[in-house]
Amino acid sequence: MEALKSGSDVLFILLGGIMVLAMHSGFAFLELGTVRKKSQVNALVKILTDFSVSTIAYFFVGYGIAYGVNFFAGAETLVQKNGFELTKFFFLLTFAAAIPAIVSGGIAERARFYPQLAATFLIVGFIYPFFEGIAWNQAFGVQAWLKTSYGEEFHDFAGSVVVHAMGGWIALPAVVLLGARHGRYTKEGRISAHPPSSIPFLALGAWILTVGWFGFNVMSAQTIDKISGLVAMNSLMAMVGGTLVAMVAGRNDPGFVHNGPLAGLVAVCAGSDVMHPVGALVVGGLAGGLFVLMFTLTQNRWKIDDVLGVWPLHGLCGAWGGVAAGIFGSKALGGVGGVALMPQLLMTGMAIAVALVGSMIVYGVLKALVGLRLDQEQEYNGADLSIHKITATPERETNW
Repeated sequence: MEALKSGSDVLFILLGGIMVLAMHSGFAFLELGTVRKKSQVNALVKILTDFSVSTIAYFFVGYGIAYGVNFFAGAETLVQKNGFELTKFFFLLTFAAAIPAIVSGGIAERARFYPQLAATFLIVGFIYPFFEGIAWNQAFGVQAWLKTSYGEEFHDFAGSVVVHAMGGWIALPAVVLLGARHGRYTKEGRISAHPPSSIPFLALGAWILTVGWFGFNVMSAQTIDKISGLVAMNSLMAMVGGTLVAMVAGRNDPGFVHNGPLAGLVAVCAGSDVMHPVGALVVGGLAGGLFVLMFTLTQNRWKIDDVLGVWPLHGLCGAWGGVAAGIFGSKALGGVGGVALMPQLLMTGMAIAVALVGSMIVYGVLKALVGLRLDQEQEYNGADLSIHKITATPERETNW
């Protein structure tokens, strides 16, 4: 029976990994539809290669930092329990690789290709797993201290803070260091419209992400005996809440409407296993409104050219989700309990600090050593020339 159970667990988490892997195509199409047409090829190539670099970084470095697993201990060790550790790696890799996919949307259309790949390796290999190990593997005794001090550990079931807040706050320094796209803001302070190149592609990306998110959340149980229909229901309610509030707050703008469900899903990840569905609806709705408000402020008032709005969508909504788990997961508000507000606040703050410091170091050093920004001609052509040459040479044009 144990072999059968472990085999079922392998299949369960493998299917989850496949669903989250499919979400990366959602990241690609969301960015593809949001950027201008000249940057579409660069966006597609960037997401795929970022995922590949993330795999190498997480396999050789990051997973060991987070979980202490040694993949070089021999084949017999790796196939124990039907290779469950290997499929667990695959599942958690798809989470880790979401970090550079998030960053990609913020720095779109003006970041150099190879320096960003280097940043991806450093972020997925070192920065992300450092906090992942603290939050999900009891590293450095932080969770034990929270339990002793406040009665409960930090709770993040599916990564509102560990994945999304980290990704959004890592993206923010990169966006600021790069500066706005040429022509985005005039010397007089006016904003030049850079409309999405394709609403259908943007919508397709949002739908792929939304569907895959049910694997992202539900399969975070990791073993089939821990699966919970409550997680699926709460994911649905948060998605709906985020959509409707973003539609109203964004005045039916299709970009806001299709990012609304993503905001709700980002926020519900942490507490999806402990909230009441009505609580999840409220959490998702507040996240949808938060995204519309903060995207508008960052773009229009603060002149921060975060192309896909990844800091408000992932950074702020993810942080809200971490705090919301401590509020709406409480029994007083219909939740399951087992959470406390102070651990949620402290660890969310720690995640933001780790993300900001790590990102400033990585992108600051890369900017100083090799540069991050395309020159004006390369940006005008829509891509780093290393990519542009692959897709725009005369002998290849007739093949597309």
